[in-house]
Amino acid sequence: MSQTIPPVLSVHPTRALVDEAFKVVVTNLPPATPVTLHALHYSEDKDYWEAFGHYISDHRGMVSAAQHVSLGGTYTGIEPMGLLWSMCPEPGSRTGLRLRKRIVTSPMLIHISVYSGHITVGFRNQTPLASVLTERWYMAPGVQRVEINDKRVRGTLFIPPGPGPFPGLLDMWGGGGGLLEYRSALLASHGYVSLALEYFSPGELQTADLQIQYFESAFNIVKDHPQVISDKVGIIGLSLGAIIAFYIASESKVAKPHCCVCISGHHIFAFGETIGSVQREQQKELKARVDENNYRIWRDVRLPVPSDPSEKIDVST
Repeated sequence: MSQTIPPVLSVHPTRALVDEAFKVVVTNLPPATPVTLHALHYSEDKDYWEAFGHYISDHRGMVSAAQHVSLGGTYTGIEPMGLLWSMCPEPGSRTGLRLRKRIVTSPMLIHISVYSGHITVGFRNQTPLASVLTERWYMAPGVQRVEINDKRVRGTLFIPPGPGPFPGLLDMWGGGGGLLEYRSALLASHGYVSLALEYFSPGELQTADLQIQYFESAFNIVKDHPQVISDKVGIIGLSLGAIIAFYIASESKVAKPHCCVCISGHHIFAFGETIGSVQREQQKELKARVDENNYRIWRDVRLPVPSDPSEKIDVST
């Protein structure tokens, strides 16, 4: 593409939270010119993730991701944020990858570029017409990150900027174990005091001996914080964390959540005495299978209605 004035790529804002929209616009193109918008991220796990869309510049020589149709790529149609939500590992990458942020005190760095023509592979071996480096943050300016590590609870507390008081959340992830902070950091960036709770280390699930009191103590750390509205504390849980949230909401005499958000969990069996007992009970009912592509399918792990009559409760009275 030869022209006197080079194309101009603008991304606004270049620094934002991960859930904030941005605008990607290319100007100074010749009319009806095919170009490719491309996003590239090098993850903390040292893998390249990318997304791209194929566009044709309009009569003004402009391409806008918010106004123009992507004709191909990792997304199609008018998708203002397609360069982010459609990211996938670069061809030839390791299999079974997940894109997630472990260090929330630093941003995700994403290179937004525009290339001549409609291309699908080999982006890093070509020279873009223009490129902009953007920052995507989970932790907004002014959010406090406080490590909690005592005999009662392990986790990280995130506090929004300002005096408060704020609503609070207990944030629990699933059976993979470890401490994941990015959801709590983002929640704090939107005005919630959130405690990312670690309740066992990776690989410890079968032997984890934590009882309900551990989670009640964590809930009370949030509830009793001076910047938290004590009767506006909820729980968000994923998978095993959702099972625990269900149990706390229904059975605990100490923790009384104002609301619960339970993602990909169920409430069919009781929590039991320890975390390990939940896993052992779940293994008895495991209906996961492997398909012809060697993907593990969890759709039928547990049906909504138990097959064992002893697990059913008559609620008609």
